[in-house]
Amino acid sequence: MKIVVVGGTGLIGSQVVARLRERGHEAVPATPSTGVDTLSGEGLASALKGADAVVDVSNSPSFETEPALDFFTRSTRNQAEAEKAAGVRHHVALSIVGVDQVPDYGYYRAKVAQEEAVRGSGVPFSIVRATQFFEFIAPVMDMSTQGTEVHLPSLRLRPMASADVAAAVAEAAQGEPSYGVRNIAGPEVHRLDRLGELTLEAKPDGRKVVTDETASPFAGMPDVLVGDDTAHLAATRYEEWLARG
Repeated sequence: MKIVVVGGTGLIGSQVVARLRERGHEAVPATPSTGVDTLSGEGLASALKGADAVVDVSNSPSFETEPALDFFTRSTRNQAEAEKAAGVRHHVALSIVGVDQVPDYGYYRAKVAQEEAVRGSGVPFSIVRATQFFEFIAPVMDMSTQGTEVHLPSLRLRPMASADVAAAVAEAAQGEPSYGVRNIAGPEVHRLDRLGELTLEAKPDGRKVVTDETASPFAGMPDVLVGDDTAHLAATRYEEWLARG
């Protein structure tokens, strides 16, 4: 199969490309650096020629509501038009667990709009919703650091390794369109402040965690980020992932 991976040079996309190639597929990364701009449509027709499936794991360069909304909707519409012209049979989009339950968070509203655009595109589709990636914990901690204190709320998360996300997305791309959503999550539920403590226990740097419900980009987020009983659980635990690093 020829599978085009939009965002195929990023954290998730590069791993999706690698997994698909290991399975013998022709996996083609599509990003501005490879001559494909999904916002303008430039390079899409050429990249999608002969493609069986398209995987979209791209991300908005801005987390602000309007720029993110424009990015996800315009990019998805342009992909759909090019996919229909090229005869692509399957579009796989990566989204976020709980995304439709956080109406006050603009970036999540933009991702919901992306999902709606995928559903209404006329291209057979599958949507994979993942929980937060392990790789995001350290940057969130850095954003929430005040001196030697890392201020984090007690929000519950069920994070997962990006490698496990990539595996699920690659699996979806090789299968038939589901015309629905598959939720994937990590094996354990953690509080965000506890994740910070685990991180500093594994990699001490002189900082300490302070529980602060008003801190971090997740402040005030409702308790919807752990998924439900329908979520497929990955195997990699956070402590195991930290130990590898």
